[in-house]
Amino acid sequence: MELETICFSSDCRSRGLFDQIADKWSAMVLAILSERPHRFNVIRRRLEGVSQKALTQCLRRLERNGLINRRVVSLSPVAVEYEITELGLSLQMPLRALHQWTLDHLVEVDAAREVFDDRQSDETFGGVQVGKRPD
Repeated sequence: MELETICFSSDCRSRGLFDQIADKWSAMVLAILSERPHRFNVIRRRLEGVSQKALTQCLRRLERNGLINRRVVSLSPVAVEYEITELGLSLQMPLRALHQWTLDHLVEVDAAREVFDDRQSDETFGGVQVGKRPD
């Protein structure tokens, strides 16, 4: 796959969109909402570690991008429910493929991380690089 150089420019609109949909919370919110519509607190409980602020920002970005809808439910007290749109559903296959890739290659990635970490700890001892001569 060859991408035009412009896609890597900070001015490229596709770069901004990719950043927003590839965000870890966005992918997980879309997965949760693909099941059925949910209220904010249900989504928050399902996403261990997400702050209220981060989830609010994520939901706003997804809504702005047309991937979810926000609907006020006339209950007492008033509730807000989020549901995935057709556009958001169209992301499910690529996101599931990416998730499957992480599951399929996790052992290899863990091994690479271990090699890297061992190399880093061998090269640095007490803040001084081993094997390098002082100038």
